[in-house]
Amino acid sequence: MRAEIITIGDELLIGQVVDTNSAWMAERLNEIGIELYQITSVHDQREHIIAALDEAFSRADIVLTTGGLGPTNDDITKHVLCEYFDTHLIEDQRVRAHIMELYRERPDVLNRLTATQWLVPQSAEILENRVGSAPLMVFHHGAQILASMPGVPYEMKIAMEEQILPYLETSISRDHETSAIIHRTLQVTGIPESSLAILLENYEASMPAGLHLAYLPKDGIIRLRLSSYGELAQEEMDRWFEELKTLVADYLIADTDEPLEVILGNLLKAKGQTIATAESCTGGKLASLLNKHAGSSAFYWGSVISYDNSVKEHLLGVPSELIKAHGVVSEEVVRVMAESVRKSLNTNYGIATSGIAGPSGGSVEKPVGTVWIAWATPEGTTAECFHLGKLREQITNRACIKAIVGMIQKVKG
Repeated sequence: MRAEIITIGDELLIGQVVDTNSAWMAERLNEIGIELYQITSVHDQREHIIAALDEAFSRADIVLTTGGLGPTNDDITKHVLCEYFDTHLIEDQRVRAHIMELYRERPDVLNRLTATQWLVPQSAEILENRVGSAPLMVFHHGAQILASMPGVPYEMKIAMEEQILPYLETSISRDHETSAIIHRTLQVTGIPESSLAILLENYEASMPAGLHLAYLPKDGIIRLRLSSYGELAQEEMDRWFEELKTLVADYLIADTDEPLEVILGNLLKAKGQTIATAESCTGGKLASLLNKHAGSSAFYWGSVISYDNSVKEHLLGVPSELIKAHGVVSEEVVRVMAESVRKSLNTNYGIATSGIAGPSGGSVEKPVGTVWIAWATPEGTTAECFHLGKLREQITNRACIKAIVGMIQKVKG
């Protein structure tokens, strides 16, 4: 069972808006046994949309469109779909009543353009959009299905979860036989991608048909994704996954695809332990990651963003003589930073970062990309120097990953 996504909107093609919808939709589709085959982005332009629909229906069983459903003149998706499915617009009293209630306390929104939202294609099945005015439309193209949704992410997600996915599951179970799509992911570090591929050569050569291994490197972490598109039993998939874990055991960070900060947070919560950070070159990015997810207050106490030397001295107690002797990007300084923030915030662990993120400020001894990281733990403090590239964002991202990975390893013992 294959699906394609067509995202509609000029804003996607000029870089004004980033398409985060498609990745989220792909995960949800896989969960119900639907393989996403292609994602296409098109202009708010009739001929472009029609050509994309023709191509999608030539390959896929299900086509999902997002965007172009607003009441303004540039939103033409509903009209193009009417033309494509040879139908016309009619007034839908249920949609009208929903919109009137939705804007009951905002009568200024109920104008002649809003009124066009309760006009729907006659041949479409109309599903409720609980949080917006654009109706969800489902068309049948022979045995194929098209579902049209708004492009606003929170509207799309609610529409998918409450309406479209249940609709597709019912249709699939009635009309098609499907097999489970299984993805299992490991996260490893400390080995180059090419060396990892050599390590796994025999493993890959012996894999059965229908089993696929993908290498997904980013910022010093390599995700190994093992995938089966309905051709392997769960037990056999588990066996291959466990063998993969054994082969990469020396480099293994996690056997899930969760964000690393979630993995660290779960470890800390399970042990009833806490953490704080003292950041210089990462500028609060590490703190942002640690408190990004719900429940972080159980383990994350806070941070000192000590970008200027005076903050390191006055809030973290780094002696000025130490900075003069070794420089702020040094083992001696990050050790004091990590220990001080751990003590000041009364946490089990402390992490400190100090580096040269560039593009200027480097030297022969300490070029751009040099980062010192320290981890203060109940057992003592360790520090390590890394060289993390030449680009500022790359350096700070990699520093955060190194900091979190190092702490995961220490919390695990």
